[in-house]
Amino acid sequence: MSFSEKIQRREAGILVYGITPPKAGTDPEKIRDIANKQVERLKGLALDGLILYDIQDEASRTQVERPFPFMETLDGLAYANDYLHELAMAKIIYRSVGKYQRAELTDFLNNEHMANNATVFVGAASQGQSVTLSMGDAYRLKQDVNTAMPLGGVTIPERHLDKGDEHLRVLKKTQAGCQFFVSQGVYDVNACKNFLSDYYYQTQETGENMVPILLTLTPCGSAKTLDFMKWLGISIPRWLENDMLHSQDILQKSVDVCMDSWQEIQDFAREKAIPLGANIESVATRKVEIDASIELFHRVKATIAS
Repeated sequence: MSFSEKIQRREAGILVYGITPPKAGTDPEKIRDIANKQVERLKGLALDGLILYDIQDEASRTQVERPFPFMETLDGLAYANDYLHELAMAKIIYRSVGKYQRAELTDFLNNEHMANNATVFVGAASQGQSVTLSMGDAYRLKQDVNTAMPLGGVTIPERHLDKGDEHLRVLKKTQAGCQFFVSQGVYDVNACKNFLSDYYYQTQETGENMVPILLTLTPCGSAKTLDFMKWLGISIPRWLENDMLHSQDILQKSVDVCMDSWQEIQDFAREKAIPLGANIESVATRKVEIDASIELFHRVKATIAS
């Protein structure tokens, strides 16, 4: 089945991979080289789809200095069309809706190249961030312009620890048109299970259908990558952070941790028939960390197939 069909059938076991397009202003020859490596790396994988992130400046979200400088990236749809056409799979194009004009988002939703693809709407990084289009307006526009294209949302299981309402946020976004969700990177198993548990029992009470939740799993290959992940808002328990930083091989340790977390959460979800899937990514651009994400993909794939 295609990605769209699996979403419509609310299937468990959907497996995607996430990448960030090259930086804006990169030399075209360099872009082609990057794309060729990505195509070679991903074309043989049994993926349901490829996520292309839409990076926004999140400086307003925190006063902590960003470990890596923010730089604009190429448009995900243009990059997919111009450089990744050899990857015969659905492209899931993120849109940080607050930085687009209504006409720009309308053109995107009407784009002929989105016919067999999907999108994920992302809100502002903070309440103080200036936006040109609200999430509510974006959801209504999507319903008016293109109801057929699968629409996804973002969920942050760790937010459930503080506010206890992440499951209600997901249900509200589902009612607004979201048919699947991609999580922020998951390193806190208990936070994720708490969210999924409340989501399950809430839908049991209301009779609403659960939609696919794709957990993001990302390896960590250095202390600087760890700092960046924490800056992004990924919750890493203190004991786990200590274990990773003091391990002989932080990268392999992180892959094993991600795998253990996935298996525990997948077992939990299977008991309740929650349609759980996975999104594998590397937040770093170092080859060893990207290679580790491919190793993680194969390990996760084996558990989904079992």
